[in-house]
Amino acid sequence: MYTIDKRDLPTHISVLGWLYIFGNTFFLIVAGIGFFLLPTIGSLSRNGVATTVLSVLGAIFALLMIVVALPGLVAGYGLLKHKQWARLLAMLTAVLGLVNFPFGTVIGVYALFILTQQSAIDCFERRQQA
Repeated sequence: MYTIDKRDLPTHISVLGWLYIFGNTFFLIVAGIGFFLLPTIGSLSRNGVATTVLSVLGAIFALLMIVVALPGLVAGYGLLKHKQWARLLAMLTAVLGLVNFPFGTVIGVYALFILTQQSAIDCFERRQQA
């Protein structure tokens, strides 16, 4: 099995942290677009029921996307700061993101590969003790 060298591990962890931040920022952008686009479509239809329904759907969609994005953003920030809790949160987020084909799958496999290495476990435990 291929293992990551201890010298290369901080670089991989930083890359993974930025991948989480950029990837989940995309979810926030999609949330904003949905929040404004759906009610606008309802308004353009000039139908009161359509406007109300699409406004509610836009708000629910935006809230759902924010809820999906927040754990990944927090995990990315924690990985950049080498916090021990971030390793576990990133692994959980990676497992949940595996179904988000293709980007979530690639990032999830990469995250699980990096964060399950013994050198990663040792690195996060050393930082916690320091």
